[in-house]
Amino acid sequence: MNDEFYMNLAIDEAWKYQFLTYPNPAVGCLILSKNGEILSCEAHQKAGMPHAELNAVISALQRLNPNLKAVFKTAKNANELYALALQNHANLLSGARAYVSLEPCSHHGKTPPCANLLKELGFAKVIIATKDVSEHAKGGEQVLNVAGISTQIGVCKDRADELLEPFWAWSNGNFSFFKIALTQNGVASGGIISNHASRTHTHAIRSLVSLLVIGGNTVRTDRPTLDTRLINGGKNPDVLIYSNETKFDTSIPLFSIKDRKVTISNSLEAAFERHFVMFEGGGNALSNLDKRVKWLLIYRSNEFKDAKNISLNLKIKIMHRAEFDDNELLWCKIIN
Repeated sequence: MNDEFYMNLAIDEAWKYQFLTYPNPAVGCLILSKNGEILSCEAHQKAGMPHAELNAVISALQRLNPNLKAVFKTAKNANELYALALQNHANLLSGARAYVSLEPCSHHGKTPPCANLLKELGFAKVIIATKDVSEHAKGGEQVLNVAGISTQIGVCKDRADELLEPFWAWSNGNFSFFKIALTQNGVASGGIISNHASRTHTHAIRSLVSLLVIGGNTVRTDRPTLDTRLINGGKNPDVLIYSNETKFDTSIPLFSIKDRKVTISNSLEAAFERHFVMFEGGGNALSNLDKRVKWLLIYRSNEFKDAKNISLNLKIKIMHRAEFDDNELLWCKIIN
């Protein structure tokens, strides 16, 4: 196995939590023992929770010493877990190698610096896909080098940069994407299409976006709720209805969601002033999608429907595939 193989595993793990880490980046980390055995492959899962490196360290230590599971269970937050790792590692990871999709952070934010963790545990080498260029977090490679830890940067850099594209975009002002559910034969209408697991994933993303944009025709036809009822404690997003007509039947469920602001406008400019924006709709909305929206999420069901499928000229690059039971999610980039 080569470095690319291990780094791709770390990147694939991070894709499982793409968008769900907002406003943090999706990051993956794989740890090899000094003998070349895969000990763990973990990712950052949510803002405020342990970073990928800490998750991977905890998983690796527990594998090497199962008695540590009880110790780590006592941690109430990432800071406590970090401290317990430093107190109980017993040099089990001395000489190990870490593969990280983003340069380990060097600052103490909501969680402690990952570069320092790898340093204190005695890692021999850290392979990094791409550097962290943010002012507050960069510098992890230098911390490792000063401690005598070998580093290598650039393994699977293109894939890592693609994974990080949403993070850099929303950090710089706006990241917008379009979500659509399709049957196997390309039908996007006629009621529920994707399965429960896919819809739950959509609701988890909805709970994090700054704004949800939907076309007026879709609102009138589908009478959607656009809430986050499938996850516990999810925040329901504000909604922008893109429409030339301002009058809507306010008994449509989306208007009745508590603490939600609904705006009706024939302009999308307000959407691109928000940090993280989700566009939803069917074939017509996709055909008329604003050129500033470059990412496309396709939830594809395992069914065919006897209905009109969408028809348009569109070229995409499939960046990653994920499975939700018998459905598939395609993470795509529009390239024309």
